[in-house]
Amino acid sequence: MTKNLSKVVLFTLALLLVSILGLAQEVEQQSAAQRHPMTFFVTSVGIGNGGNLGGLAGADGHCLMLATAAGGGNHTWRAYLSTQAKEGQPAINARDRIGQGPWYNARGQQIAQAQADLHGDTIELARLGSNLFKQSALNEKGQVMNGVGDTPNTHDMLTGSQTDGRAYTDTQDHTCNNWTSNGTGSAQVGHSDRIGAGNRSWNSAHASRGCSQDNLVSTGGAGLFYCFAIN
Repeated sequence: MTKNLSKVVLFTLALLLVSILGLAQEVEQQSAAQRHPMTFFVTSVGIGNGGNLGGLAGADGHCLMLATAAGGGNHTWRAYLSTQAKEGQPAINARDRIGQGPWYNARGQQIAQAQADLHGDTIELARLGSNLFKQSALNEKGQVMNGVGDTPNTHDMLTGSQTDGRAYTDTQDHTCNNWTSNGTGSAQVGHSDRIGAGNRSWNSAHASRGCSQDNLVSTGGAGLFYCFAIN
């Protein structure tokens, strides 16, 4: 009887300890989110029209809509997307659209302090990498996004960018006609979980098969992209 009672007491204490640790972690996450409001997220849903995002303005508007629904509408939001030079219009670099940092996810975790470590502008910073991985590349609701090993895998993030965050300068289409095409063309994508096909780049892993919604899905995406607050 005494032995059984001891087991019950130990089991109860173990459950209590787990509950206390879980509560402490939740309080810490809430505290971090209060100290550092969300200034970065992965879109929880895409626009749904393949690579046609309505141009940069349409993508920015999607960021603002999702952020506002999550209580972050007091920032100016920009989609992390590059466009290519075309018909007298200069190229636009994704890195030039998103401010200077620092950026924090919905749980108050720092993604990057500044442009230099976000993009690995020096050999040392490139070796260290940013704090952007599956467990930190959260959507605006604070949820972890599907990646390699999940069904469906939606880790492909539209960027149209090279690893340094700048637009491509060749004649190939890397931006679905500057985010206006859901048919012809292709889009350069990054991997939000930093896994897949031997490429750990969050912003420039490979090209999509095309610009339709089905094309984006077939290569591991859903037309999602990164959003950064510039203030």
